[in-house]
Amino acid sequence: MSQIVKLAWRNMWRNWRRTAIALVAIVLGLILLLLFDSLIKGSDQAIFGNAIKVYGGAVQVHAPGYRERANRMPLLPLADANAVVEAALANPTVVAAAQRIQTGGLIVNGDETRTVGITAVQPSAEAPVSIQAANVVDGRYLLDGEGDVIFIGQALADLLGAGVGDRVTLLGHGKHESMRQRTVTIVGIYSLGSPDLEKGTVFITLDEAQSLFNLNDQATEVAVSLSDVSHQSTVIPLLQAALPGYEVDSWQTLKPEISETMATKQVFTSILGLIVIMIASIGILNLQLMAVFERTREMGVLAALGMKGRQIMSLFLVEGTLIGVVGAVIGCLAGVGIIMLIRQAGGIDFSFASGMGEVTALMGSRLYPSLTTADVVLRGVIVAVIAAIASLYPAWQASRKEPAAALHHI
Repeated sequence: MSQIVKLAWRNMWRNWRRTAIALVAIVLGLILLLLFDSLIKGSDQAIFGNAIKVYGGAVQVHAPGYRERANRMPLLPLADANAVVEAALANPTVVAAAQRIQTGGLIVNGDETRTVGITAVQPSAEAPVSIQAANVVDGRYLLDGEGDVIFIGQALADLLGAGVGDRVTLLGHGKHESMRQRTVTIVGIYSLGSPDLEKGTVFITLDEAQSLFNLNDQATEVAVSLSDVSHQSTVIPLLQAALPGYEVDSWQTLKPEISETMATKQVFTSILGLIVIMIASIGILNLQLMAVFERTREMGVLAALGMKGRQIMSLFLVEGTLIGVVGAVIGCLAGVGIIMLIRQAGGIDFSFASGMGEVTALMGSRLYPSLTTADVVLRGVIVAVIAAIASLYPAWQASRKEPAAALHHI
């Protein structure tokens, strides 16, 4: 077998132009595949990270019974919100844990009335991890202890015809579905690049909501932010064990529509990735078939010297595999280099897609490609295996050549 490998390696470089063409096809295909995968993974990380910030933390803790009525945002107070916060912060992967009150209601300005979700927050705890606080376009974010103030989105402000300093009326669903009303002043406006996100939620302080809804020193949820979203699979069981009297959920459980959108996107991108791999495979197959046709006389000589059909087949198969391995190594190194250059250059400007939908808004204005070492190795192995498979049919064809016919081939 070692002799076949040595002979296949020499044959590779004997006609270096043909080998170079095959390597270029493999390298370009692998670079395209790695770049495509890295952009998809980078967009997924951005979407997940920003969705977590928009929808209130990677993990949320509620009172029993909340999960089955989550769509109605029931005001079910936590038995001990402070204890929940302490239990969450005891985990080293938790970067923030903040008390909240969530309910639905209406916001009114003159003749304009809009349905909104009302989120009451602890501003000092939320500001470092809030995507809304990071995208203030007018005025400012909320301050601890403020009353009769509100923080709204740009699209909602446009619909209401209101701006910073204007007084609007806020109506919210109370503890027993009764409506509670308060006139508040707009202190800030945020913009996320998506009208759907901007007009759907308004923010008030936790102190104000406790007063408005008669929830003295109480909260209906604790939003937990993690250093990495991937840690939620380990954090949730730990919190469930530490807080047996509460419901602990990820944002994906409470917002399944985002997960469904991401799953659809993943299917679409997987199909595109498969198409890229098939194109590379067809190129390798074509080159190997050309090599077999050009070397028909050579195969006749080998057969005449006593080399068996399976040995000839092994020779061409190993040669194609070696081309695939060399191409995979070069392609992986080149692909990683290009991805690193894009990251160092500040990513890819994606601001042109702002306003095109909720998913693109969550993606952000700049897209940073991302790949792990395991991803790179896996893609390289896949391409090498494809090269070997693509060489199988030409190798089989080579093994079937009759020596006499092959020697007389022109």
